[in-house]
Amino acid sequence: MSRPAPPLLFALGASRPLGAAVARALGVELAAHEEREFEDGEHKARSLVGVEGRDAYAVHSLHGEPGASVNDKLLRLLFFLGSLRDAGARRVTAVAPYLAYARKDQRSKPRDPITTRYVAAFFEAVGAACVVTVDVHNVAAFENAFRCRTVNLEAADVLVERIAALVGEAPAAVVSPDAGGIKRADRFRARLETALGRPVAAGFVEKYRSEGKLRGDELAGDVAGRVAVIVDDLVSAGHTLERAARACRARGASRVLAAATHGVFAGPAAEVLGASPIERLVVADTIPAGPVDAALPGRIERVTVAPLLAEAIARLHGGD
Repeated sequence: MSRPAPPLLFALGASRPLGAAVARALGVELAAHEEREFEDGEHKARSLVGVEGRDAYAVHSLHGEPGASVNDKLLRLLFFLGSLRDAGARRVTAVAPYLAYARKDQRSKPRDPITTRYVAAFFEAVGAACVVTVDVHNVAAFENAFRCRTVNLEAADVLVERIAALVGEAPAAVVSPDAGGIKRADRFRARLETALGRPVAAGFVEKYRSEGKLRGDELAGDVAGRVAVIVDDLVSAGHTLERAARACRARGASRVLAAATHGVFAGPAAEVLGASPIERLVVADTIPAGPVDAALPGRIERVTVAPLLAEAIARLHGGD
């Protein structure tokens, strides 16, 4: 039997460096494409190679940045996937390491939008066969929203490796910054125990959010004399991490580290995180480094998920 042709891998916009790293891990070259901006704000992206009968994967993280909003990036990816299908691609897969609008996955108030489901409908409409992401906010809601195949990858292993090195020989505790993240933090704690070869304590901080305001700073768990590792899926303005870090220090934590997959770093993140007791924040490169990294040198560290994405693409392409 003849082996299938290697996957066509594209990387759009600011995700090109990550896409190039994924390509190297896969042992392929990034496929050539063109992106054009028009004076009225519209844009166009098209493949510069033939895609007929091929499987194509497009890497594009859907975070906002100066000059390219979340909406711009979402439409760019959708239009590009649609153009690949129109050009005869056998199967197109969206690889969105950070998936926009995934946090609004249920109605918390009457007539609330469920944007995760609407975004899913967009991907299905342009013919996406699969959507791959990393540490989506709510896995069950993500899987239920889509009718095409979905793959949610976990960055915990690459984050744990670095956190374990930072913790060293000191006693540690993994802390969720809210009750909703307890399961995520506990999975991280189990991996950290394996990496360190010794027990790791657990804890969580109460959190209430209403109309954009946070309340609650009580901490359940033993962090006194331990390195507190706060674990979350993403960091936006940083208020949740900052509040949890202060609670850990108030309860006697010797040091405070933090780990999160997505460094969104919106609004006052540089000021909020800069004033926090967090010694080091380790994030994945699902979103590239930006102004906040530059504003906080030595306090934000990025680890790559390129091998993780490459393995997922290889398995999908091989029907595994």
